[in-house]
Amino acid sequence: MAEEKRSLNFIEQLIEEDLRKDYKREELQFRFPPEPNGYLHIGHAKSICLNFGLGRTYNAPVNLRFDDTNPIKEEQEYVDSIKEDVKWLGFEWTKECYASDYFQQLYDWAVELIKNGNAYVDSQPSAAMAEQKGTPTQPGKNSPYRDRSIDENLELFEKMKNGETTEGAHVLRAKIDMAAKNMLMRDPVMYRSLHKKHHRTGDKWMIYPLYDWAHGQSDYMEGVTHSFCTLEFVMHRELYEWFLEKVYEEGKIKPKQREFARLNLSYTIMSKRKLAELVNKKVVSSWDDPRMPTISGLRRRGYTPASIRKFAETIGVAKRDNVIDVSLLEFCIREDLNKTAPRVMGVLDSVKLVITNYPEGEEEWLETENNPEDETAGTRTIPFSKELYIEKEDFKEEANRKFFRLTLGKEVRLKSGYIIKGEKVVKNEAGEITEIHCTYDPKSRSGSGTEESMRKVKGTLHWVSAKHAIEAEVRLYDRLFNVEAPDADKEKDYMEFLNPDSLNVITAFVEPGLKNAGPMEQFQFQRLGYFNIDKDSTNDHLVFNRTVTLRDSWAGKNKN
Repeated sequence: MAEEKRSLNFIEQLIEEDLRKDYKREELQFRFPPEPNGYLHIGHAKSICLNFGLGRTYNAPVNLRFDDTNPIKEEQEYVDSIKEDVKWLGFEWTKECYASDYFQQLYDWAVELIKNGNAYVDSQPSAAMAEQKGTPTQPGKNSPYRDRSIDENLELFEKMKNGETTEGAHVLRAKIDMAAKNMLMRDPVMYRSLHKKHHRTGDKWMIYPLYDWAHGQSDYMEGVTHSFCTLEFVMHRELYEWFLEKVYEEGKIKPKQREFARLNLSYTIMSKRKLAELVNKKVVSSWDDPRMPTISGLRRRGYTPASIRKFAETIGVAKRDNVIDVSLLEFCIREDLNKTAPRVMGVLDSVKLVITNYPEGEEEWLETENNPEDETAGTRTIPFSKELYIEKEDFKEEANRKFFRLTLGKEVRLKSGYIIKGEKVVKNEAGEITEIHCTYDPKSRSGSGTEESMRKVKGTLHWVSAKHAIEAEVRLYDRLFNVEAPDADKEKDYMEFLNPDSLNVITAFVEPGLKNAGPMEQFQFQRLGYFNIDKDSTNDHLVFNRTVTLRDSWAGKNKN
């Protein structure tokens, strides 16, 4: 039977249409063009998967181009982190490019625009230019410098380039139409003076191109056919095409800008500026804090490349902005780790369980599955002894009929172990339970083949042998914000909605086989959730991050 053909998304439909009219298949070329002014987040991951995914679909080259035109905010640290993120997600770029590679050509073209009467140097303060811009219903006013002579413009522009003018005293503007309906076409700024050192070009340039001038021309120089941007750039398309017309040479590839909806995620901030503020104000520890929506933060928290690629594939590309529930992202990582993560025993909030009829000083090693979802995962052995740790919430002195965990006078099974029966409790002076005493059925060991081992009980508990347990630091991460749209209310500071329980650090007990686990190894703590080893972990001090709970603990919250 022939494989069912996958339906095309609207971006692929546009490409197919362009292949019928404007491009040959072998001419197709894409790019991912981040600005290195911060760490990439999950929204960028969607764009990475889109552009590099198209490269795979059409067997076309994809460039990684850094739009490094603002030396005030850009750093090599961000360049390095972006490259690491793209590789980690499973993609390879054809060429590593930089807008700064094209500074000379961009300058030369700007000189040609001046010579052809399509650009001029404006010496007004920025406030005056903004006032002259007009409104969507009122045309703008021409700058008093709009009709400067070509020679004067060329002389001033060269002085700007050489740093011979005061920073901010002049800008270069395109001469288009101050009455244009699209306000971006009202003589947009192409260059500004910045006497700042660039992370790649050093002090060579004292002027820097703005995005609209640099972006389309960079696409053109690289032979990019399709420049995919988010919807906020729809109004920029007209300017993108105007600039290309001024430099285009017949016979060369002319790129097309097309737009798609950006990713908006519930309970999440997606603004780079606000994410930087969280870092700078020490609300989070760093850009890769596991509560951050950055790719590096998700990686440190235990998200996998496959889960993020699956998330991007599931949400697809849309023409309209919408908000994706973060629970879908959490579902994708649960689904992936369920297949791959080894099952282990860990107790987060412990109380001691004493099996009174278990032989004193004896211990045994019980066989248990590593992952029931993976037949190739095999088994391991875990130690069992007279004293164990179980979760406090797994015991009640008195309980109703719907409580299927341990209580006095009732039986439960210890995972991969024996059936036990609660007998009594030991309390301290404050009335807190310090020990639970129980008895066990020595013939009920799981997998032993005895009739007793086949006996059914309603509850199964995870546990750790107290004698063999390893103490571990466990960082219980949760959503950073406690409302769905933390930055929707423009009258309130988004930091008012920080979740005070986004991180709780506890001491837990884990099975001894985890002692040699290394950074980024992932596990399912049975009945609790998915966890991974943090980079802070050492052989003497294990540190686990909670990636996600086994089930969505936020379902139903904030609902009436």
